[in-house]
Formats: sequence, C-alpha cells, structure tokens
Amino acid sequence: MTTELAALADNAAEEILADIIELVKVESHSYDLPGLAEGLTVLRDITVRRLGAPDHTETHPGGEHGDIVTHTFTGQGPGHVALIGHYDTVWPKGTLAGWPVTESVDDHGRRTLTGPGIFDMKTGVVQGIWALKLLRDSGAQMPTVTFLFNGDEEIGSLSSRPIIEKVAAEVDASLVLEASVDGAVKTGRKGTGIFVATATGIESHAGLAPEKGASAIHAMAEFITAAAAIADPAKGTTINVGLVSGGSGTNVVAGSATAKIDIRVLTVEEQNRVDAEFSAITVSDPRAHVEVRHDWNRPPMTLTEASAPLLDIARAVSAELGTQLGNVTVGGASDANFVAALGRPVLCGLGAVGGGAHARTEFIYPDTVPHQTALLAGILHKLSLRP
Repeated sequence: MTTELAALADNAAEEILADIIELVKVESHSYDLPGLAEGLTVLRDITVRRLGAPDHTETHPGGEHGDIVTHTFTGQGPGHVALIGHYDTVWPKGTLAGWPVTESVDDHGRRTLTGPGIFDMKTGVVQGIWALKLLRDSGAQMPTVTFLFNGDEEIGSLSSRPIIEKVAAEVDASLVLEASVDGAVKTGRKGTGIFVATATGIESHAGLAPEKGASAIHAMAEFITAAAAIADPAKGTTINVGLVSGGSGTNVVAGSATAKIDIRVLTVEEQNRVDAEFSAITVSDPRAHVEVRHDWNRPPMTLTEASAPLLDIARAVSAELGTQLGNVTVGGASDANFVAALGRPVLCGLGAVGGGAHARTEFIYPDTVPHQTALLAGILHKLSLRP
C-alpha cells in the first residue's frame, strides 16, 4: 500500500505544488486580521476542493487573531487522528511585493521554491490535506481525521491553545505539520518562556541631586547580568534579553525600566530551576526593586512512552518508501509542545523539507513534496490498522 501511495503522490506532485503556491500567495501575518481571514478562506477552499465537505466543522473565534477551525472527515477504519497546522506567518502584509513566489536552482543544481511562509508552514498544511486525499483515492483503510488550523501559532497560540488541547485529548494521536529538519521529524522541542522584568527606582536630577535618585536602569543592568548567568547551555537552557527600555531623559535618574527576556529549556526540571533563580535575584540599591512576570508560553516536549510508538510507525512507513527517517530535538517550540505536555501521543515536523524559517531565504525542495505527502498518508493508514 505504501508504494501505491507514493505512486499517487508522484502523479499529483504538480497539483500539490499548485495548492501550496495558491496558499503562499495569500499573505496571512499573525497580526493582520483581514489577511488571516483571507488565508483561512483559501485554506478551506483547498480542503473542500480536494476532500469534499467535512462531516463536521467547528469554528472558534480567534479574537484579534485568526480563527481556529476543525474539519473532521470520518474514516471507515478504527482510530481518530488530528492533523495540526497553522496558517499564520511572521511576514507582514506587503512582503510578497518584494519577495514573490519564485522558482530557482540552488548551487547543487536542485530545484527550489521560495516565498514568505512556504516552509513555515504552508507546505505542511497542504501536504496534510493531500495525504488524506491520496489515502481516499487509493481505497485503503483510513482513520477518522480531524484537521485543526489555527492563525496564532507564531505568537504563542494564545487563543488556540485550549482548542488544541481539547482536540488532542479526544484523539488517539496528533501529527503536527510543522517543517522537518532535512526530512527528520521533531520529537523534542524546548519549552519557551517570555519573562518581563520591571524595575522601579526614584527619579531625581542627574546633575543637581544625583544622590537622591535610585536608578531603575542601573538596577536593571544588574538584574540582566544576573539573569544571563542563569543560562546553562550544556543543559539546553538559553536566556536572551531581547528588548530593554527605560528612563525619561539623559539628565534624569531613571525611575523605571523594562526588559523582555526569551528563555528556552529542555526539561521541566530546568524550568523550575530558572523560575527559582529568577525569583532570587537581588540588586545592590535597596531603594530600587525589580519585579518579574514569569510567563511560560509552551512547556518542554520530549519523546515520551506515549509518542515512541508513533515514531516507530513513521520509521516503518519511511523504510517502505526506501528512506531512513531520523528524529531530532530542536530549540524552537510549536503546538506539539502542548500535546506532549498532556501525555498524549504526538509527532512533529512531518511537513516541508527545505530551510530558512523566519528568514528571507525561506524555501522548500519541490522534489520532496510527494515523499512527505506519501509518508503522512502511510502513517495515517497504519494508524487505522492498530487495535
């Protein structure tokens, strides 16, 4: 059956690519509500064009960001699988004008396609739709499949997280259509935290009465130095102070300052350590103080006992396709982190093969699209054969 799925994917390659390009040509920045609405409309159109009307659809308002939609297609075999993907990108409206979808050949003579959001992750979403279509066209047994499309993943899935967790808790397995790492799936992802530190001091004239002031900026500088020292790269813990602001003038001892800090951890143990050590930081001037808001956006994801059988299935399908499937741990987070934290089976990175996420070099290798689509279709088929 896997070889038949591969043949069907090869025959449909140009149609799959046409759908990918159609979706990429709709700009859907995470903060552009009209663009997100248009992107979701096109995504729905592709879904219905290739699969027909879903047996069940739910739309959950995303507020200031894109809506969350689930489309369920009933299978004739046992099992229920979620295919999760986001349609928002990091690219603001107008990016396409200076960076259109372009086909070229790389230094190794290999065909590439580039465009905003093509790698992260519009290719993966389209491949997911086509995987189910190939499975249907083959006549092979398939499980019930629920697609979950969200428009706020790039900014933390603030609205979609409870929907993702609800769907993941109800299905037997979740497959996240984020881009691969050179074809390897992602079984480990760092947890992410965005901490906000706010320093409060005492304002005074920097020339006439500097001794009466307590600089919030000086206190923040001490805090940042101490915070950076909490990092432990050997354990996968990184800390980056990415934004700093404060003060009201060069001749005023600063009364306030703020820092926004990106934190990545591989384990819950490191998450707890970071929390404790951030809370223990003190500054030398007792008249100034620093408060920290601890905001862990996504928990760490590791390869659990629940998810290991999914990896085995994916590797078996890959072997039938004549390839060897690797698995990696990466620093970035995704919606798979939420699923893993529930103790539910999940695999991530089943989408595009290419590179350049969040960079203007973002691209895919079109010749990998049939393989990735057949791989996903084969996994779905084998999941329907499990007890």
